[in-house]
Amino acid sequence: MTFIYIHWNADPTMIDLWGFPISWYGLLFALGFVFGYIIMQKIFQREQIPQKILDNLSLYMFIGTVVGARLGHCFFYEPEYYLAHPIEILYIRQGGLASHGAAIAILISLWIFSKKQKKPFSWIVDRIVIVVALAGFFIRLGNLMNSEIYGQVTHVPWAFIFDRIDNQPRHPSQLYESVAYLLLFFLLYWMYFKRNASKKPYLLFGVFLLGCFGFRFLVEFIKDVQVDFEHFMALKMGQWLSIPFIISGLYFIFRKTKDAK
Repeated sequence: MTFIYIHWNADPTMIDLWGFPISWYGLLFALGFVFGYIIMQKIFQREQIPQKILDNLSLYMFIGTVVGARLGHCFFYEPEYYLAHPIEILYIRQGGLASHGAAIAILISLWIFSKKQKKPFSWIVDRIVIVVALAGFFIRLGNLMNSEIYGQVTHVPWAFIFDRIDNQPRHPSQLYESVAYLLLFFLLYWMYFKRNASKKPYLLFGVFLLGCFGFRFLVEFIKDVQVDFEHFMALKMGQWLSIPFIISGLYFIFRKTKDAK
């Protein structure tokens, strides 16, 4: 059977303003923060938390996301190169961000934030994961616009041919993840606003960890390798890095479910 595959040849640059290119990835990355801020504003208003605390939280989140994602890529995927060229760690516009690095740095920044604001760590992570899931949706759409983090060669009817890469039909793994994170966002949003799940500390956090990194673990089986050394690994780097988050998610869900009985 012959399929008419989707040819994908999107220009990563959305617009060039007098020699300063604005990328689709940059726009979608920013939209994650914009919509995240709006949703967190609604949460803070619901709980009568002052606006200035949200503004401080946004700063912590931004720094944690950017710094962690960049360092994660440099040291999880290309450590030898960046240890030999440390100044290039700062060249973020050349690309290279890792979600696992962002996750670790965000948790550290939120822990610092919780100490400064004298709020339980569970309080902040159970709310912030709602918008982090939405941000993941936007970021993976940005990866699609960049024709990066694509899947392995396949012959499923919905395969994409990434013209900037080769002429092979591939899994649009960016779309798989994007849709999964959007569904996870809706689930967490519903649990918080309709089921008052935030009353059970770490439950929302656990659901996010299991949903996000559990799906990440699975989708890695059909992703193309991102770096050459993954060819010689039993599991890809993204899978190894996901395992601790998955175990943590199961722990938080099980613990709070058991306590609720």
